[in-house]
Amino acid sequence: MYFASDNAGAAHPQVMQHVTDANTGFALPYGADPIMEGVRAKIREVFEAHQAAVYLVATGTAANSLALACYCAPWQTTFCSEVAHVHEDECNAPEFFSGAKLTLVRGGDKMTADALETAIRSENTRGVHGPQRGPVSITQVTERGRIYSLEELRALTDVAARYALPVHLDGARFANAMVALECTPAEMTWKAGVDVVSFGGTKNGCLGVEAVILFDPDKAWEFELRRKRGAHLFSKHRYLSAQMAGYLENDLWLDTARQANANAAHLIAGLRSAGAEFVHEPQANMIFAAFPRRIHRALHNAGAVYYIWSGELEGDDPEEMLEARLVCDWSVTTAQIDTFLGHFDQ
Repeated sequence: MYFASDNAGAAHPQVMQHVTDANTGFALPYGADPIMEGVRAKIREVFEAHQAAVYLVATGTAANSLALACYCAPWQTTFCSEVAHVHEDECNAPEFFSGAKLTLVRGGDKMTADALETAIRSENTRGVHGPQRGPVSITQVTERGRIYSLEELRALTDVAARYALPVHLDGARFANAMVALECTPAEMTWKAGVDVVSFGGTKNGCLGVEAVILFDPDKAWEFELRRKRGAHLFSKHRYLSAQMAGYLENDLWLDTARQANANAAHLIAGLRSAGAEFVHEPQANMIFAAFPRRIHRALHNAGAVYYIWSGELEGDDPEEMLEARLVCDWSVTTAQIDTFLGHFDQ
């Protein structure tokens, strides 16, 4: 009954097999391995972006921070939601690598076009004395488990385009959002006005690998320099390449995302039947739901692992509603979900 994070799940056997297969003989280091050539070609094919620059790093923080640094000068600011991962969960790494600041767009996890424009218009108003306008960063799936529709994405990128600002997409759960929208990678990125995307693998079946896809190939050399200077260029790069190759082979990345979303849908249905209250309407594999403290206690006593997002497990009122964050990965079984839900009947 492990629902704390899709970071905690096992790597898929197909990914592991590719890593094992790569672990023979010798291969050129630093991304010059032949596996990476195939990965680069495959990602370009999948994203319908045959001139894109494609690089791999081991963490989402590195992917986001290095990507944003390529599009944000030290005197600029990045616009993001007030709960964006780049703001709340990356220990100021985006600011460190770019030298710039973040400007928070008010309104929760999903920015609106109006709120974004208000934030943009509030900056670059003090001449040399204030921060200059920089990139817009969008998280898809959002930090509260919701998804921007293609229309909502386009509304945000249209605002950015009016001010000639580039757009970064934090796609740690890119595949989960894409299969939920039933769209193509191109439709959710460059066709929607996105300039650079962090294409996540770690949360969806890999050991630890993220792709950075820059749709402007002129940014390639700068990214390479920033990756090296930032200590994120792997020597034995073939083990990153092998993970991504296994992830992409036979559309495994789509299968694992669909399975994670299906697991969440099963959990959501059970929670609804049990009377849980949804703080945010779940749209992918992350759920925010509230239910009584007595059920939280029963679950924790039975070994369930998840985050209590608001409220305290210890308290006097057993019926007080506490908010939980529950995340399903591809490897969670129906039996584990049903065991979890069984505690709501006690």
